[in-house]
Amino acid sequence: MDFQPVTLTERAIEEVENIMATKNIPDGYGLRIGIKGSGSCVGFTYMLGFDKKQENDIEFSIGENTPVYIEKKHTMYLVGLEVDFYEGSDAKGFTFIKAGEEKPA
Repeated sequence: MDFQPVTLTERAIEEVENIMATKNIPDGYGLRIGIKGSGSCVGFTYMLGFDKKQENDIEFSIGENTPVYIEKKHTMYLVGLEVDFYEGSDAKGFTFIKAGEEKPA
């Protein structure tokens, strides 16, 4: 697919590929990016996980041909999202930066 609603930094791609290689993620699984929550005043929570492709997913690849799955109905909430991976002395994990927001220092 040519349409890629979400981008991942090189560091995020490296970490996803490392997890897939070292954490026994089954063959046929890819990275799932989605949202959880209602969009009410509380808002959404972004989520990452590993899953098989579902019927209502869009798919694109990152890095060394790692598949990424997004449920079609989540796409409009994820367009412009950048996923990065932060590793510092204070924290470690994936970060989500929506288009127009500044990256954390």
